[in-house]
Amino acid sequence: MSLASKYNPKETETKWYNYWMENNYFHSTPNDKKPYTIVIPPPNVTGVLHMGHMLNNTIQDVLIRRARLKGFNACWVPGTDHASIATEAKVVAKLKEEGIEKKDLTREDFLKHAWDWTHKHGGIILEQLKKLGASCDWERTKFTMDETMNQSVTKVFIDLYNKGLIYRGYRMVNWDPSAKTTLSDEEVIYEEKPGNLYYVNYKIEGTNDVLTIATTRPETILGDSAICINPNDERFAHLRGKKAIVPIANRIIPIIEDEYVDVDFGTGCLKVTPAHDPNDKILGEKHQLEVIDIFNDDATLNSFGLHYQGKDRFVVRKEITKELENIGALLKVEPYMHKVGTSERTKVVIEPKISAQWFLKMEEIVKPALKAVLEDEEIKFFPKHYNNTYRHWLENIRDWNISRQLWWGHQIPAYFYGDGVNDFVVASSKEEAVKLASEKLGKEISVESISQDPDALDTWFSSWLWPISVFDGINNPDNEEIEYYYPTNDLVTAPDIIFFWVARMIFAGYEFRNEKPFSNVYFTGIVRDKKRRKMSKSLGNSPDPIELMNKYGADGVRVGMLLSSAAGNDLLFDEELCAQGRNFSNKIWNSFRLIKGWEVADIPQPKSAKIAIDWYKAKFQKVQKEVESSFDQYRISEALMNIYKLIWEDFSSWFLEMVKPTYQQPIDSETFNAVIELLENNLKVLHPFMPFISEEIWQNIEDRKPNEALIIAEYPKYTTVDETLVKEFSFTKEVISEIRAIRKDKNISFKEEIEVFVLNNENVSQKFDSIIEKMGNLSTFKTVSEKIDGALSFRVKSNEYFIPINVAIDVEEEKAKLLEELKYTEGFLISVQKKLSNERFVNNAPEQVIINERKKEADALAKIETLKASLSNL
Repeated sequence: MSLASKYNPKETETKWYNYWMENNYFHSTPNDKKPYTIVIPPPNVTGVLHMGHMLNNTIQDVLIRRARLKGFNACWVPGTDHASIATEAKVVAKLKEEGIEKKDLTREDFLKHAWDWTHKHGGIILEQLKKLGASCDWERTKFTMDETMNQSVTKVFIDLYNKGLIYRGYRMVNWDPSAKTTLSDEEVIYEEKPGNLYYVNYKIEGTNDVLTIATTRPETILGDSAICINPNDERFAHLRGKKAIVPIANRIIPIIEDEYVDVDFGTGCLKVTPAHDPNDKILGEKHQLEVIDIFNDDATLNSFGLHYQGKDRFVVRKEITKELENIGALLKVEPYMHKVGTSERTKVVIEPKISAQWFLKMEEIVKPALKAVLEDEEIKFFPKHYNNTYRHWLENIRDWNISRQLWWGHQIPAYFYGDGVNDFVVASSKEEAVKLASEKLGKEISVESISQDPDALDTWFSSWLWPISVFDGINNPDNEEIEYYYPTNDLVTAPDIIFFWVARMIFAGYEFRNEKPFSNVYFTGIVRDKKRRKMSKSLGNSPDPIELMNKYGADGVRVGMLLSSAAGNDLLFDEELCAQGRNFSNKIWNSFRLIKGWEVADIPQPKSAKIAIDWYKAKFQKVQKEVESSFDQYRISEALMNIYKLIWEDFSSWFLEMVKPTYQQPIDSETFNAVIELLENNLKVLHPFMPFISEEIWQNIEDRKPNEALIIAEYPKYTTVDETLVKEFSFTKEVISEIRAIRKDKNISFKEEIEVFVLNNENVSQKFDSIIEKMGNLSTFKTVSEKIDGALSFRVKSNEYFIPINVAIDVEEEKAKLLEELKYTEGFLISVQKKLSNERFVNNAPEQVIINERKKEADALAKIETLKASLSNL
């Protein structure tokens, strides 16, 4: 079979992905093998592939392909999330373009539009993942609004409600005026932003006195219910029991006393607006103050806003400041930095709002999750420092606000039959609700007399069940699949959803199955540009992943991303990394073309080829051991780098050169077969990282049957490493490199055979002498007992090598070179000894690191002694 001179990733990727799909290699069903399971962090159904998805899903694919090769029954479950807020916003915007307002539609009509949108856009990101090479079990694709998923959510809600863990109540919540829904605490991002502190004078009723308060939100004075002073603040003792007049509104409000007031903030007085501040709400309840909500759902002012009714809150802030100034009520305005809460989804400033909402009690549900991660270590985080983030959140968690004022999502299974706060029942259907309500009332009621809560559940209330619900473990808790695949093995996710998703899945695992949902959580870093900015569409600094794959090949992009993505550390993305990945593909391809171009004959095996094969087998085992260790610690980038160096340097640059037959001569069959076997092992360890080119070469080595495809081949078995052989060849490489450097420096043709003699002070084994002879093109390579005067020489550690050739030796030039080498080696020795004299380094570094440093010290000392001896002989 003739091979193309240049590797073509576009043709290769399409061909082999189709082949894998046609042969159903990605699909898993329970069997007698040990399972290895990953569930995908479901991307938003409205989403398209971005660089974060690329990194996350490449890592998952590496893990699942490696597990498949290692003989596990590998199952990677894909799917998408319905993303209530984001999807509803897109559907509303689309309808608006068509001249349709959401408020003019029934829920059923709106949901039809939402489903149309989902069916049109929902599969885009999953199709894009296929181009990346993602080997998901596509037959298992799930959507969080699927019927079985919806049933799971309903069942869980009812279960938690019946346990007394879900309740409905009027609470101060985070309100998103853009999405017009409440948000959980985790969906609010607090940022330091510049603002102003407005000093406003309130007249005291029946006097000419005024009281000055400081506020960051002057528009909210229209909702003031009181002014509060600290009872211990003697500055305001004369105001006790008196009343103040709200500017503009001219309402009379009480002056109350409470130690909550910070006497050192602002003016020492506090305006109390119970409807628009969580702390003011507490004061309002304590002092039984009036609650005046001045905002509509979109944060425009309502009728309590007087002549500002219908205007946006930030417009009112500017206008009311002018009015306060005009009526003499504004004393001054000062710049002020303060924390402002914004919606994680829509980015608008949130409003505190009192509203009837559904909550899940968290106090008890978090306890098994804390224990699992922090005490028992049933679940391990990589990197481990995320344990502290997790602990802090769980130990300070508040009840989870699970209701959203949206139509797209899982509708809350609660049914109202009256106007009272407790006039509801929780049921799986309207028919069941009628039955429960009738029992509660003690009389029969009609279906028409009840109505379901229009709100939907928080999106995360469905995705927290994901590892269970994808195997239908809520509806059918004893089914074969949940029993086989759960708990899952690894979760790969971004750290910014550790609270939204990771922690909540752990809560759900222990609450609904009394066991962990996964064993390990690998937190990827954030993909940033070279300026350390997070990649985003708005900044225009994020490349299109599809275009990158078209340019560099999927394998190239995978390598480019993984080479600099250590667990938990941000990836500073540079397109040059993808070019490096593409170059690696080309290097592998050209190496394969070299091998396939050799003529094979039944001739004796050279001694040099036999030792080269023994060495590479040992080197491969050493690298495989390091790769296994890297995977155990989820250092995926490190594992790839070890394989990269093995294939690029050790295999392609050294091993193939060592076994390559002489020009226009055949290679012996024994060596050739060994080379193919070692190449196949390379492809097996490379496949999880670069699936396409590895499968292409594998299939081109010989005609393969479908059951012989690389994707399902057997991973190389690890055997003991011959460390001596590996170490000895490292020395040999230095000798060969020095011989070649002298040839180049002295312009000695590589076709001309030369003699080399060695003063073997290091007692180096002669195993690799045949390799040195071949790769240095030597006619003689012998050990001598004393120096050879007048010969060119070089040193490797304390060994001296002599090349007696007819080249005039410039003594001063040679002396300068030796001095330069001596200076460098002495400097190197000082740096090593500095490390070894550092008590902290010696006490904390791994034992192997210390051993390596002491060896470096010994080698440097030996070389310095040899260099000094050479200098003294000049």
